[in-house]
Amino acid sequence: MSSEMFMRLAVKKALDGVRKGQAPFGACVVKDGKVISCEHNAVWKMKDCTAHAEIVALRKACEKLGTIDLSGCEVYSTCEPCPMCFSACHWAKISRICYGTRIEDAKRFGFNELQISNEQMKGQANSKMEIEAGFMRDECMEVFKEWQKRQGLSY
Repeated sequence: MSSEMFMRLAVKKALDGVRKGQAPFGACVVKDGKVISCEHNAVWKMKDCTAHAEIVALRKACEKLGTIDLSGCEVYSTCEPCPMCFSACHWAKISRICYGTRIEDAKRFGFNELQISNEQMKGQANSKMEIEAGFMRDECMEVFKEWQKRQGLSY
């Protein structure tokens, strides 16, 4: 599978979440070209402010692989991971984050985002994690637009 296919899975999962009343975010954890987990945001469903798509996907990947060390794994996220999600990726030793929309986009749609970019956090941590920003941004932006049409809840 290709990077485009992994991001399309994250977008599809995010849209599934939007249809279920969740916030417009999806994330896919991949290792050695295989999907380990792919999840949507579950904040409203779980009544858990930490149930962001990346966190839910990382938890499932750790469970599936039987480890907290996700070295060699990549995260495909429809939006730039927030500071909490980036930190979780850092602690899990994720090798690469690939995301579509930016934190600023989420903020424009009403989300209570801290405007600290992944690149800033990477620099602070002196991390070797690879970050690819703006990947398939238009497709990822469509998730926000669908969520907005449905008058979804932000946080």
